[in-house]
Amino acid sequence: MRAIKLLTLTAVVIGGLIAAGPADAQNKWAKIRIGTEGAYAPWNFVEGGKLTGFEVELAQDLCKRMKAECEIVPQDWDGIIPALNASKYDAIMAGMNITEKRQEVVSFSRPYAGGPHGFGVPKNSPLVKLPGLGERLSLVKNKAEAEKLIAESKALLKGKVIGVQVSTVNANFLQKYFKDVADIREYKTTEQHDLDLVAGRVDAIYADHSSLLATFSKPDFKDYQVAGVGLTGDILGNGVAVGLRKGDDDLRKLFDEAIAGALADGTIKTLSTKWFKTDMTPQ
Repeated sequence: MRAIKLLTLTAVVIGGLIAAGPADAQNKWAKIRIGTEGAYAPWNFVEGGKLTGFEVELAQDLCKRMKAECEIVPQDWDGIIPALNASKYDAIMAGMNITEKRQEVVSFSRPYAGGPHGFGVPKNSPLVKLPGLGERLSLVKNKAEAEKLIAESKALLKGKVIGVQVSTVNANFLQKYFKDVADIREYKTTEQHDLDLVAGRVDAIYADHSSLLATFSKPDFKDYQVAGVGLTGDILGNGVAVGLRKGDDDLRKLFDEAIAGALADGTIKTLSTKWFKTDMTPQ
């Protein structure tokens, strides 16, 4: 009888531990610190002394779904992954694309946004003739067609100065495809290369379309436009997601479930339309 009672008690305890799993994860992550750049409008930026933007609002929504108290922490882009792994915060929401190289040092949630990347140029520049304007191609699914347009772009970009943010998929893309024909100038923030574009110190900038369109909607940038083909995939990443420390699988699961809910009920579509004037939900 004692043996039966012991086995029954053991089964109850084990069953209780299994059932308590999700609750334990929520208790463990009742407080979450999220790092963001704060200089990448409209994804995340500072206005009136406060962090705002698509990811700031989305982070607040996801935290409510996870029943967590969240603090959003500003962090320079070039140190954003090292600071995560040093436990300065628990997650990154900073327009960060999933790439194989980044997956070597951090893990990612499911994507919560995605969109094409391209050039920004003055409207009176010959670079407005970069091929593929209005087209959106994947470097994976449409590799041959995409690389054909890239090859055709090299003649126009020969000897030009292109600005790009350091340590980004955009910088990696330019280094892979254009370092042999153009002068690639890297900047700490996108705001810095935007200013150099206006000042004429660079001939073009390379960034994701959402960032370019946000910049070119400002009065000072009315004479600038997106140029060339919009590209996605491969070296340009596989969607924007939450960056997490390896091993924090319970936190990743919480974010995955919250993002799934925000996608299903249209919250992400609503927020992306508000901030980007287009639907940036991942395809």
